Amino acid sequence: MNDREDKHSEHEHFFGAARVVAGLTMLSRVLGMVRDMAIWAFGATRATDAFWTAFSIPNLFRRLFGEGALSAAFVPVFTEVAEAEGWEKARLTLANLVGLLAIILAGVVVLCEAGMLVWLVLFRPEWDWALLLKLTMIVLPFMFTICLLALGSAALNCKGHFAYPAFAPILLNVFLIAAAFIAHLLPTDGDWRGLFILSVSVVAAGIVQLVGVVWLLRSVGLVATPRLRPVLPSVRRIARLALPMMIPLGVLQFSAFFDRFYAWLMSSPEGVSSSFDLFGLTITKPLDDGVVTCLYAANRLYQFPLGILAISLATVVFPLFSRYAARNDAPGLRKATNQALRMSLFMGIPAGLALIILAEPVIILICGRGKFMDNVLAVRQTTTILRMYCLGMWAYFCNHILLRAFFAQKDARTPLRIACILVPLNMVLVIGGIFTPLKSGAIGAATAATSTLNAVVLVWVLHRRLGGIDGWRLLISALRTAVACAVMVAVMWAILYFAAPAEAWKIILFCVPAGAAAFLVSAAALRCPELPELLKRNSTE
Repeated sequence: MNDREDKHSEHEHFFGAARVVAGLTMLSRVLGMVRDMAIWAFGATRATDAFWTAFSIPNLFRRLFGEGALSAAFVPVFTEVAEAEGWEKARLTLANLVGLLAIILAGVVVLCEAGMLVWLVLFRPEWDWALLLKLTMIVLPFMFTICLLALGSAALNCKGHFAYPAFAPILLNVFLIAAAFIAHLLPTDGDWRGLFILSVSVVAAGIVQLVGVVWLLRSVGLVATPRLRPVLPSVRRIARLALPMMIPLGVLQFSAFFDRFYAWLMSSPEGVSSSFDLFGLTITKPLDDGVVTCLYAANRLYQFPLGILAISLATVVFPLFSRYAARNDAPGLRKATNQALRMSLFMGIPAGLALIILAEPVIILICGRGKFMDNVLAVRQTTTILRMYCLGMWAYFCNHILLRAFFAQKDARTPLRIACILVPLNMVLVIGGIFTPLKSGAIGAATAATSTLNAVVLVWVLHRRLGGIDGWRLLISALRTAVACAVMVAVMWAILYFAAPAEAWKIILFCVPAGAAAFLVSAAALRCPELPELLKRNSTE
């Protein structure tokens, strides 16, 4: 009886921590939106495209390590070592892994910096490519600090400390907001200098973030001198798990990076020829100047609810999944997985529909500052891309949970096989899709399609693996959520119909609370169990 109570308390502690993480993540996302609004005021130009493309390189590693492969491999093994051999052994595992990772990251940074310097000096690229290389050289060291921060944050999560890992992104946003403010004080012809100031602030923020996580690790007794030898067996296991995980957990991340870089290649600066020869054929680049900035804006807007809700939930349930898997507690893992998936559907479906309906007013309100708003084409492009992205919102939510359910069981091979098919499929859809009438909107549509396929296949495999995950309960939950969403959509469309000429902020001011109230009241009337699970501190199944 006592053991059952302890497990229930542990279960509720981790799900309850989701609210703490969600609160801090909400603050981070709000500040991140303020940051982006300040940067979008520079406009949607080839120069801003260069900044966002450069920033996406270390950001790719942040997503892979901070929300992906390294922590996905590290958490189950680290938890298992701590449970079986004690926290002292876990501390040595962390020290060994930090030493090896630091050497690898430093080597990658030095080699990349040297290669870009050679490119600049010997090949003397056009101004847009030269700007891209220079900005990338500045922000690249952020890759080193953010990956070590991710590892330290994962260790803190395993200790039950979630606050600082969720707070660290706030520091980055504060630095960038301050840098953007300084940049906007420059003369109007100093936009490029402003982009360089922004890039330097990224690296400075990374250093401060890393210092903070080291201090906290020391306070909980997890700091030891990093060492390279001997390589511990637990570190070898982490490496074997992490390498194949890079692809399955990176479906969205790699696709987003490819999308941005391909959009850069398929657009040209204003006044420059947009045609190129390929195997004797003359091909006209279909995308407009500033498309990367539009793509980034749409990506950030759909990631807003995803980062607050889905990643917060996935972050706190992953150690719980790992503990159940380490104990071979299949019923506990099935229960936790079902609950997390139901919560994902309950949050993801209405979030996606609301953003599709409010895409244009949201973009006008958030991006409509400075030079961005002067570009009508940029607003139209961003709206189309955002709506296409949001078609797969429910799948993005579920994928974070599903992948962690596999990784907790130390199975990276199954998601790897699925991703090996979906990643090239996404690339093919993007490569060809931009030449259709959708143009840049095809990038969002391709991401939504492949993510949906990924979620469906992973649910089917996990259902067979665990001997069922109560699929009927999932289906009933999805149907109830869909009915509540239908009421929400009807209310929001009614407001839009009567408020068509209104300003964007007025539309959002009325639509968001009215739509949320309609959804919550409908969910309560339909007795959706996810509502009390999210609102009550001690929710039960």
